[in-house]
Amino acid sequence: MEKFFKLKENNTTVSTEIIAGITTFFAMAYIIAVNPNTLSQSGMEWGAVFLATIIASVIGTLIMGLVANVPYAQAPGMGLNAFFVYTVCFALKFTWQQALSMVFICGLINIFITVTKIRKTIIKAIPQSLQNAIGGGIGVFIAYLGFLNVGMINFDSGVPALSNMNQPVLWVFLIGLVLAVVLTILKVKGGILIAIIITTLIGIPFGVTSTADTVSFSEALGVLPSTFGVIFTSEGLPSLFADASKIPLVIITIFAFSMSDTFDTIGTFIGTGRKSGIFSAEDEAALENSSGFSSKMDKALFADATATSIGAIFGTSNTTTFVESAAGIGVGGRTGLTSVVVAICFALSAFLSSFVSAIPSAATAPALVIVGCMMVSSFTEINWNDLEEAVPAFFAGIFMALCYSISYGIATAFIFYCIVKIIKKQAKEIHPIIAVVAILFIINFILLAII
Repeated sequence: MEKFFKLKENNTTVSTEIIAGITTFFAMAYIIAVNPNTLSQSGMEWGAVFLATIIASVIGTLIMGLVANVPYAQAPGMGLNAFFVYTVCFALKFTWQQALSMVFICGLINIFITVTKIRKTIIKAIPQSLQNAIGGGIGVFIAYLGFLNVGMINFDSGVPALSNMNQPVLWVFLIGLVLAVVLTILKVKGGILIAIIITTLIGIPFGVTSTADTVSFSEALGVLPSTFGVIFTSEGLPSLFADASKIPLVIITIFAFSMSDTFDTIGTFIGTGRKSGIFSAEDEAALENSSGFSSKMDKALFADATATSIGAIFGTSNTTTFVESAAGIGVGGRTGLTSVVVAICFALSAFLSSFVSAIPSAATAPALVIVGCMMVSSFTEINWNDLEEAVPAFFAGIFMALCYSISYGIATAFIFYCIVKIIKKQAKEIHPIIAVVAILFIINFILLAII
């Protein structure tokens, strides 16, 4: 195990990796129930999506751990599943079979741009100030995610406001947050995981921790054939291109899927991998030569790209690298062993879904807030007194949380970076990749507004 995962080389241990894996899993376990709840609105069988979510997560995360040897977990992405249902199926009137087919093609496109090193080239082209802003922005985003998950912030009045503190879930969350802060400051090994477990137990007398009603494993297995491989039937890929008049719309939609998926992943890797040293030790040196990033980055990007197509085959929307992986990285996860532990937890959850679903958001949200606090330190590397640097950094670092999208935060950062350079008559300093991506994002925003 030491030789395969290179634990000593990465300054970690088996126990640390196991704790990191369990922490990451608990932080993202909500997807097991949330994804089928979302996708089933399009007409898909809840049980089939439940199993498809777990299978896609297991396969994608195992590839990430065993092939790339990095501590990232894969699962169907939030936001992308909502886009799948509410935009593609409801607004654009595509069937869920056709939507799955688009996701499959999106995965193939991402595999292509990974193999041809386009995604690595994009990462290399991002200025250092924006990379630091993205890292800090990921911190703000996941901390904000933690507050939203428990309803600490509400929008009942049309504007963000602090919720009334008479709710048991908020008290449990605050107790968990204080506990997580104390254990983290005291540098207790596995402190965040300990906080999650204790907070879950505290939630029992408050009525916050309870076993949810779920579909049994056998019932879910029985309906899995309704989604597995459906993209290869007449209702899938052939149907998608049957109507020539809709092909432009199909292409636009696939483009939107691909852009969001690609930049969510790039943002997560930059935001968590650089500061923790997961990529930087070998990648920074590689940046100095034509070979680009190291093979570890190559494999990580490839694992992420293949997971989307695999997930579509089983019956779920885009599978992507989860930003909640930062929770495990925050407690010391540095190798693929963390990912393997996450994959094992996902596999077990298929049989223990009622127990996994008992862990409330009030217990996992504090972990996201604490890790967010750690990551915000990347902002110190930005010269906020220089508006040329501060304006693009603001959108990369703050706007992604405000608009609840990593990719949109990066998009607006790229656009304003180009605007600033043009105004300063420094257009020649804009990397062609940044310029092209900025233009593509502008087109994407316009097309989404039109459709």
